[in-house]
Order: sequence, then C-alpha cells, then structure tokens
Amino acid sequence: MKHAGAILTLARNAVQAVVFRSLAWVAMLAATLSSAAFATNDLPGGPKVNQLDLPAPATRVAAEQIWLHWFMMILCLVIFLAVFGVMFYSIWKHRKSVGHKAANFHESTTVEIAWTVIPFLIVIGMALPATKLLVASKDTTNADLTIKATGAQWKWGYDYIKGEGEGIGFVSTLDSSHREMSNNGGPKPGQVVDNYLLKVDNPLVVPVNQKIRIITTANDVIHAFAVPAFGIKQDAIPGFVRDTWFRAEKTGDFYGQCQELCGKEHAYMPIHVKVVTAEQYSQWASTKLKEAAAKADDPAKVWSQTDLIARGEKVYAANCAACHQASGKGAGPIKALDGSAIVQDADHLKQVGILLNGAANGAMPAWTKLSDTEIAAVITYTKNNWSNKTGQTVQPAQVLAARK
Repeated sequence: MKHAGAILTLARNAVQAVVFRSLAWVAMLAATLSSAAFATNDLPGGPKVNQLDLPAPATRVAAEQIWLHWFMMILCLVIFLAVFGVMFYSIWKHRKSVGHKAANFHESTTVEIAWTVIPFLIVIGMALPATKLLVASKDTTNADLTIKATGAQWKWGYDYIKGEGEGIGFVSTLDSSHREMSNNGGPKPGQVVDNYLLKVDNPLVVPVNQKIRIITTANDVIHAFAVPAFGIKQDAIPGFVRDTWFRAEKTGDFYGQCQELCGKEHAYMPIHVKVVTAEQYSQWASTKLKEAAAKADDPAKVWSQTDLIARGEKVYAANCAACHQASGKGAGPIKALDGSAIVQDADHLKQVGILLNGAANGAMPAWTKLSDTEIAAVITYTKNNWSNKTGQTVQPAQVLAARK
C-alpha cells in the first residue's frame, strides 16, 4: 500500500506539472496575441515595452538612485554567492560518505570577530552612499521655482507660488478622450496609443536645468506625487505639507502617476511634466499670466464689494495716490475725493465718465488704459473709503457700457 500511494502521488504530480506547463504556454500565447492586437511603442519619459530596469533618468538624483540600486543588488549577490558557496562547499567536501567526521569545537574568538566585523563593514559600506543620496534628495533649499501640487480625487492642482510665473494656477486632469477610451474597454485592436491613460489636458511646465521644489498636499485622501524619471515620490496628505525637488537635465515630456491607492479612479490620476528651455518657459509663463489677467478682468464677471475694494486699493495706490494722496484729501488744485459730492453721488456714471474722459481741461487725465475691472474697483474703493461710506458698488459691465 505504501508503494501504491507513492506511485499515485508521483502520477498526480506529473499530471499537475503537465497542466501547469500547458497553462503557462496558453498564457504566453495569449500575451503574444494581445501584444500583437494592441500594438504600442516605448513612451519617451514614460514606460517602455517589456521594461525590466528602472526608467532612463532625467535628473542626477535619479541616475544616482539607479547606480545605488545596482550597487546594492551586486553587493547582495556577491554576499549570497560567498555565503552559500562556502556552505555548499563545506557540505560537499566534508560529507560523512567520504570519511569526514564532525569537529567538536565552540567559542572561536577568530570566528566571533570575523562575523561581527565583516557584516559591520558591509553595512557601513551600504549606508554611506545611501545616506548621502537620501540627504541630497531631501534638500529643497535654494529652489529656482516653487510649485504646490494638490491632490484631489482624481486630479492634480498646480499653483506656482515662488519664482518666474508666480501666480499661475490650474488643474490637470486625464484627457477626456482617454477616459472615454477606457470606458469603452480601452484601445481598439490595432490602435496605437503609447501614452494611454497618461495624457492630461494641462501638463505641468517647468524650465530645464533649474531646481524645482514641489510642495505636496491633498484635499481629500492621501495621494502621492511621483515621476520615476526624476527619481521623486512624495506623499500628498490632507492637512500636511510635504516637499521634494528635482532638476531636469534635458527637455522633453515625462510621466508619472499617483502612487497611493486613492480611490476607485486611482488609475485615472496621471502626472505629465513638460520640461522646456528657459526661453520657452518664459514665453509660456507670460502667456499664462496674461490669460489669467484677462480672465480676472472679464467685464462680464460680477464681483463682490469686498473683492472690488481690495483690488481698488491697489489700483488707487499705483495710479491715484500721487495726486489725490493716500488720505483722499487732495492738494492745491487737486480736488479731494474724501467727502466729494461726485464720489458720493448715487449716479455712478458721473465718476465713471471722469475716469474715462478726464476733467479740468486735462488736469485730471483720462484713464482709459485701465481695464473695466480696474476702473470699477477703484471707484468702488473711493465710494467706500475714508468718510465716503456709501455702500455703493460699481461693476465692470457698467464701465464697459460707458465706454461705448
């Protein structure tokens, strides 16, 4: 019975081996057919077809991470081969079948020292380059550009808060065509989409060879801002501010994704960083700031009185205070605005007309160069400042109508 059981066990194992091998061949065939049906190419700055190694580095930190990775791998392999080599050699060379007898000894001072000192030196040899790289990757000082990346389900918000382009802000989401493609089962057979689920509507744009500090936070759950080619990954945690940095050494498009499981649409939260030359970045930043200013000065926008007064104060300080004084009292032939009947008049068009057309034979110049929003803001400011507590508000649309 014992032999029969052994035979049955061998037979069962043989059948399982055949089944598993058949399944492996089926899986390989399916993968081959799938790759043929859904053709794709390497994505520069992103994943590559059949990629095994870490992505090509675009920063010095990423390059040193790759070096450290292979240094650790080779060192661990050498240790593995040395330890198991000695062990298997000892087992084979000193086996009982060739007449060797086990030695009876203990408390060897030499062995104790050796297996204490050698691992200590190995750990130090591994810790020094790792610590040096870790410290360098956390040094976010002296950044040329600081950008806040705010994670939200499921998009990234970028705010340029220091450096060239300060004031730019936008939201970056997965391109709608890719989302629609995913909802319909992904790319069709034969359709080549190298950047599938990595294309966004507004990429993060940064200049090459400049230190970029990324401040991360989140609005809802924990996200993670990660771009493998830059060697960065920083958690974005609600209520906390973390930071990381990179300095791209070449221009191009680089891709990443949120690397925290942030919800059911986690796969739809890509990161696209476009690295451009300094000149191209300056042009881009200038265009974005003009677009933001134009949007802010949209005459159709209805402002709150508080926002108009806050903006009007800045317009007044830059253009009006030199003559009318910060106190609004005027000086000499310059009429006072504080207590002015025109300023306090409920007919807003009287004051609007003076700003658009000038007065006193040119002594009060026309301020047509100011936008409709700026004029509305400064009028609202004067109507509600000093002793002029009228409570009145002038909207940009009223100024626009008066221009015509």
